[in-house]
Amino acid sequence: MKKIEAIVRASKFEDVKEALANEEIYFFTFYEVKGYGHQKGKSRSYRGTIYDVGYIARIKLELLLSETFVDAAIKAIQTAAHTGDKGDGLIYVSSLEKTVNIRSGKTGSDAINS
Repeated sequence: MKKIEAIVRASKFEDVKEALANEEIYFFTFYEVKGYGHQKGKSRSYRGTIYDVGYIARIKLELLLSETFVDAAIKAIQTAAHTGDKGDGLIYVSSLEKTVNIRSGKTGSDAINS
């Protein structure tokens, strides 16, 4: 079992979701997040108030997959999220020691397929 975490531009989320569906990957969790990276922080002034616009809206996806789906998921995310500009995002892959489905008690790959 592997856990994939991907941080992508919010504007590319629907493309990533569709690309994952094309690989028959329908189950994932996502969060709206903000980040600060190589683009550096920028401030804008509006009516005397300074607003920090350096934080860029991103979507963080978390996928739990059996190892057979990992390469397809990475390729789908990378292809769909790519613009060629700085800030396209990152993909992290880590191993899961144990996965347990609360309802069924199944473990490993069976836990996410039940």
